[in-house]
Amino acid sequence: MAAVGVVATLTVADGKNADFEVAFTELMEAVRANEPGNEFYSVFQCKDNPQQYKVLERYVDQAALDAHGKSDHFRASGPKLAPCMAAAPVIEYLDGI
Repeated sequence: MAAVGVVATLTVADGKNADFEVAFTELMEAVRANEPGNEFYSVFQCKDNPQQYKVLERYVDQAALDAHGKSDHFRASGPKLAPCMAAAPVIEYLDGI
């Protein structure tokens, strides 16, 4: 099975960057501690638009990505992150080579 990559583009509402970063840091720590099928999970703030963030993710296979979406910590992050968002996330899925 091939690795799966994900690039999520998240647009944060004005004035919500600090709240977003705290909530997302909690999620990153939980993913890294609890998801053995995740190989990389990190968020970056765009230099040309401070309201936009890119989440870069790599999973060993599709099953690991599916497990991520069903995890308790991922589900618990929704209510914390949702008030920070200015738009729906844009998710791009990639096949590893």
